Amino acid sequence: MQSPPDSTRSPSSNLLLVITGPTAVGKTAVASALAKYLRTEIISADSRQFYREMTIGTAVPSPEVLSLVPHHFIGHLSITETYNIYRYENDVLNLLKELFTHHSVILLTGGSGLYIRAVLYGIDDLPDPDPVLREELHGKLLKEGLGSLQEMLAGLDPEYYAEVDRNNPKRLMRAIEVCMATGSKYSLLRRKTPAARDFTFLQIGLEIPRDLLYAKINERIDGMMEAGLLEEARALYPCRHLNALNTVGYKELFEFFDGRITLEQAVKDIKTHTRKYAKRQLTWFRHDPSIIWMHPDRLTEMISLVEPRIKGRSPSDS
Repeated sequence: MQSPPDSTRSPSSNLLLVITGPTAVGKTAVASALAKYLRTEIISADSRQFYREMTIGTAVPSPEVLSLVPHHFIGHLSITETYNIYRYENDVLNLLKELFTHHSVILLTGGSGLYIRAVLYGIDDLPDPDPVLREELHGKLLKEGLGSLQEMLAGLDPEYYAEVDRNNPKRLMRAIEVCMATGSKYSLLRRKTPAARDFTFLQIGLEIPRDLLYAKINERIDGMMEAGLLEEARALYPCRHLNALNTVGYKELFEFFDGRITLEQAVKDIKTHTRKYAKRQLTWFRHDPSIIWMHPDRLTEMISLVEPRIKGRSPSDS
């Protein structure tokens, strides 16, 4: 992945403050505290929280947190709706134009690295999917399993294979399609020149010791089960074929409903898969040198980084 340019080169006085990091690290609390202090609004960059039917399993902020400051892109879709990263990029940019007329700084927070990157740098204009090839790859997935796609992509583009969510067949197939259609690596074809933006940005990544992060993940999963994740997943079980539900926390419980594993094993698998997901998130974010890594408790230092970049405007002016 090519290193992004220094965001301070833009002449704009509008600042997009990005709070990111792995799942369960504390992004919601930090973003809410900063947004409240800066008297601004929050845009979610957690693609799993887009769907209104999935609240417990995606750790949607509580009603109390949502009431502290305005939030956008949380529960704005149904799992039956088609949505993609291209629409997200366009929707967020249009919203930012409106929000920046009222605020000098807006927060973007979440752990979906590709969605954050789309807002900051843009999405590449890559070849449209080949229907024939897509059908072949889908057949390969059904017949030989996810491992066959993983092995195929590892041979075609080991660089992208190292950072992609290997449990997401849609992303695997898309990368394979691009490689086979162009004869070039998908990792090399992604945007080399960032798209023009009318705002500057500051990225803060939250990090805590790995053992503490894993303990927080386990604690979060236990809390989700106590809050009714099993019942939420059971209600969504008839829609298990939808892409939105091909996500950690639901697919393991669907296996339990299918009688393939016990409930105890399903919960254990959710914890294991979530820890692996957090590790992949960290690998993705480490490729972006513009991210400033900080402990979630260092709110005062975060504010000291933001305020000089608001071009002379204080929170009270917003």
